[in-house]
Amino acid sequence: MKSSFDEMLSAQQEVRDHYRVYQAWLEGQTQASMHARRDEAEMIFRRVGITFAVYGAKDEEGAGTERLIPFDLIPRVIPKQEWVDMEAGLRQRVTALNRFIHDVYHGQEILKAGIVPAEQVLKNAQYRPEMAGVNVPGDIYSHISGIDIVRAGNADGSGTYYVLEDNLRVPSGVSYMLENRKMMMRLFPNLFSMHRVAPVAHYPDLLLDTLRAVAPAGINEPTVVVLTPGMYNSAYFEHAFLAQQMGVELVEGQDLFVRDGFVYMRTTQGPKRVDVIYRRVDDDFLDPKAFRADSTLGCAGLLDVYRAGNITLSNAIGTGIADDKSIYPYVPKMIEFYLGEKPILHNVPTYLCREAQDLKYVLDNMHELVVKEVHGAGGYGMLVGPAATKAEIAEFSAVVKANPTNYIAQPTLSLSTCPTFVEAGIAPRHIDLRPYVLSSGKGVQTVPGGLTRVALKEGSLVVNSSQGGGTKDTWVLED
Repeated sequence: MKSSFDEMLSAQQEVRDHYRVYQAWLEGQTQASMHARRDEAEMIFRRVGITFAVYGAKDEEGAGTERLIPFDLIPRVIPKQEWVDMEAGLRQRVTALNRFIHDVYHGQEILKAGIVPAEQVLKNAQYRPEMAGVNVPGDIYSHISGIDIVRAGNADGSGTYYVLEDNLRVPSGVSYMLENRKMMMRLFPNLFSMHRVAPVAHYPDLLLDTLRAVAPAGINEPTVVVLTPGMYNSAYFEHAFLAQQMGVELVEGQDLFVRDGFVYMRTTQGPKRVDVIYRRVDDDFLDPKAFRADSTLGCAGLLDVYRAGNITLSNAIGTGIADDKSIYPYVPKMIEFYLGEKPILHNVPTYLCREAQDLKYVLDNMHELVVKEVHGAGGYGMLVGPAATKAEIAEFSAVVKANPTNYIAQPTLSLSTCPTFVEAGIAPRHIDLRPYVLSSGKGVQTVPGGLTRVALKEGSLVVNSSQGGGTKDTWVLED
């Protein structure tokens, strides 16, 4: 287990250079003024409706609950050169992942070379045989990728960034990145005159450009829509927000239909052809004729139109094969295989429970490891060994033993900490970072930074909002 790295303070408790101006400003703030600003932020977020639904949670009347994601007033600051290096690693990684997805649905060269075990791909629940041989614009499958990055401390006091996981299906959270920045600029305008912080507000424009760039061939003015499962989805605020920011229609499955090999949406002026669907609906629910027959969230016949090349789906059907946690350990080898380069960003060392030797190690050392379900998300289906009771470890061990192929394990990295404004004042809390990477075939782009998530409970390593985590604004300095 690596020691913790503090983003603001060195091991000698000296303020790091990129935080000095901020720290000097912070020392001049009273706790009362910070509390007042936090209350103001909460009031504004609630008024705007920036909430997420908590599945399974009920209020006192038994109704489903919607919660604000807690917003922390103290930004996470990243110096320019660190971001330049990270951005290069993100471009490299997402490029290789897109090459991998194209390969497994076409030549399968990486499987033939024995670099990724064929059964891990072809028998994976995320592999979609319906996509075999289907060509997509620019050979890009993941147009929007959310790559989760953590930093762990080294013995010499430095910190190393690691990729914790790749989110390539329907990565969420970018609306909070944008709203956090707007909130910080509203509450602390003087801070932005003291720092040169790289902007993020142009993300919706980049997203729309990316979606238009991957429209079917021959479409000069593509019609783009955002497909949402509906207002009861936990990320509905984000779906509506992004549609509004891009100036495109937000649609549900019932608003779409297929006719003569094309997809149309119903409008008050009559049917309108759709060219690109930014879908926030999982594969299984996209087309009741092709996948789950009981789905009311998608559009019947969509897969046929997609395979014919008359609609672009972002992200592509079958993209999940590359963000499955059982495939994650092979990403460094993918980078070398497809790009002939050494990985810039490193993976966290990972044990594959389907391997007998790894399984024995995991079962013997579960109290020290983080054990994850390969298809799990949102902090569910996992065990944080050091924080678990003996009974919880015994119960989880039995589950892993019963189905070892469904689990991986990793060392418990002590995620870096960042000063956070909590009830008792300012205290370190563990954080991660989700940068958003856009790919169109014409290039790979990011906006500086991303969404910093923070574990608000003291000592907790779980940053997911569904598990009580919060978010921070992320500042990438331009000088």
